[in-house]
Amino acid sequence: MKRRRIAIVGVGMTRFGKHRDRSLMDLLVEASMEAIRDSRGAEPDSLFVSVMASELYENITGPANTLAGLLGFRDKVVMRVENTSGSGGAAIFAAWTAIASGVVDSALVVGGEKMTHKSTAENAAIIATLVSDYERSTGITLPSYAALMARYYMSKYGIDTEPLAHVAVKNHLHGSMNPKAHFQKRITLEDYYNSRVVAEPLRVMDYTPISDGAAAVMLMELDKALSYTDKPVLITGISGATDTHVVHERSDLLDIMAVRRSTEKALAMAGRNRTDVGLVELHDMATILEIVELESMGFYKPGEGWRAAVEGETRYDGSFPVNTSGGLKSKGHPIGATGVAQAYEIALQLRGLAGERQVREIPDAAMSMSMGGFGNNAYTIVYEPGW
Repeated sequence: MKRRRIAIVGVGMTRFGKHRDRSLMDLLVEASMEAIRDSRGAEPDSLFVSVMASELYENITGPANTLAGLLGFRDKVVMRVENTSGSGGAAIFAAWTAIASGVVDSALVVGGEKMTHKSTAENAAIIATLVSDYERSTGITLPSYAALMARYYMSKYGIDTEPLAHVAVKNHLHGSMNPKAHFQKRITLEDYYNSRVVAEPLRVMDYTPISDGAAAVMLMELDKALSYTDKPVLITGISGATDTHVVHERSDLLDIMAVRRSTEKALAMAGRNRTDVGLVELHDMATILEIVELESMGFYKPGEGWRAAVEGETRYDGSFPVNTSGGLKSKGHPIGATGVAQAYEIALQLRGLAGERQVREIPDAAMSMSMGGFGNNAYTIVYEPGW
């Protein structure tokens, strides 16, 4: 059976950051309405909502049903998709699958989280629930996983923290040009080294902030998409993969198998090679993850990914732009929104609408990778201009 061709026809996103006087639902509605307007008022057949922990953050269950009511949707396929920090990528996968199967012809995917009203300690406790019970009982957290990875990488390949500092500086540069980023201030190497240590060797400037926000994309069968946009962004490859949930059982902490396999499968589906990909948005919860994920995705050999930020390759104006949105590091990480916000950024870039941070040359293909937990699973998507 011939697979349907599916495209993004509209996108929307709130600013990420602190929204003290706004609820999760307020943010989801704003992003949804912007995506609907961007797709010339299209009314989707279905709604997929990615939210990780609205029960723990705002005592809300059934956020998809609530949002459908607020948007005035009736007689739609409506569901919530939860996949920890990879919820957004999983929601796009679910929506893509529904359209590809012919069950629906269009879908609005919207993700969001409201987090900043909780203290740092409360946020740490909520996010730690995605860690395996055994490892959590030892006191492990996602920041400490990242620190262990950084220490191991530095020891194995004989580097210091300078490459991590360059990743942080680069992503803050990108965030400074993104009006919807949480942090819109550039930093220097000196700023990085003056920030306090959180989990040695990683500093405050190595980690993503706690953020509120939402993002949305409208997906549609390509035959209908051209009625709603002049520049549809095709999804030509999409796949997920898992690794062991218990991190210490992995054979190599520096080879994130879920990231590697989801990338390989998505590229195979798209009929593309890595050399065709000229833009990547990935899950940099900590700076070390940008380096290790690029290696796991196969864009750099093991032990060589650290050179990319140091040499300027991954800047928006470099030869291989990565996280032009600012990444999680600067754009922010409202957990349920993150994977959808990656698709938002790719769509802007391929349409040539990214403003100051627009890449020098629109690539033949771009890629996003949304990761659940600490590499517990991953969804990778390949995008191409559809006009």
